Amino acid sequence: MDTTPAGAQPARATAGPGPTGARLGTLLAVLGVATFSLTFPATAWALKGLGPWSTMAIRSVLAALVAGGCLLAVRAPFPARRHWPGLAVVVGGIVIGFPLFTTLALETSSTAHAAVVVGLLPLTTAAFGAVRTGARPSRVFWIAAVVGAAVVITFALQQSGGEPTSADLFLFAALLVCAAGYTEGATLTRELPGWQVIGWALVCCLPLTLPATAVALAMEPVNLTAQVVAGMVWVSMGSQFVGMYVWYRGMAAIGVAKASQLQLAQPLLTLVWSVLLLGEHLTLAAPLAAVGVLVCIGVTQRARS
Repeated sequence: MDTTPAGAQPARATAGPGPTGARLGTLLAVLGVATFSLTFPATAWALKGLGPWSTMAIRSVLAALVAGGCLLAVRAPFPARRHWPGLAVVVGGIVIGFPLFTTLALETSSTAHAAVVVGLLPLTTAAFGAVRTGARPSRVFWIAAVVGAAVVITFALQQSGGEPTSADLFLFAALLVCAAGYTEGATLTRELPGWQVIGWALVCCLPLTLPATAVALAMEPVNLTAQVVAGMVWVSMGSQFVGMYVWYRGMAAIGVAKASQLQLAQPLLTLVWSVLLLGEHLTLAAPLAAVGVLVCIGVTQRARS
């Protein structure tokens, strides 16, 4: 007899993934990291013709329109009441908090500096995940995670001359809200498809982001170019929707802690894009940091919980 409450989706199996599922989950998480690595350069492009508030609001609205169309196309059921607290955390962390704080930071910070500071996100996410899900990663896992974070911090300080910038406050706030949103979103994907988690979060924000877009466009200068439009399209479609979909799927398959450590590679990928797309100059410390971070990723992926 089916005892699932009306309007609710049955809970998914919580057994750990097999080898094939683990490989697919890792691949999806890696794809998400690659997508996110272009977020800061794309945001920098958008800021060349739009203000920070306009950039944040427009990216959410565009992503919400696409997500809403997808939800209507498949006639996705409305989330159950028990899902809404978690969706609220995703809204605050992923849809509003992280885009807003990082966009404000990029007004005064280079993409390279912002990328390495946000490199602390894996450790922050792992900590949130351990508290939220009750997972207990091994000591080796935590040592490798802390070492990886230390490499990122050292690299960040070296890039900024040994002193944190004012934009770091925005970036640290972004770390906290994003880690909470990642963790709660991964928890929700046990019962809802990952794309619906971020899709409903985006749609629910429309009553806030639509008026915010109108006000921001009226208050801030607008100078649309091909580069500005390309940046907005990427942060809206890639970072805000498609990237979040594959990232949540990957985290649900291999676990929040292990997936989060793959993100240690994200700042280094962003550094590459900052050189290729923005013409920023890097020091010789970048290759050393890359080797150290990749070693840490390998250790955390092999460490057992």
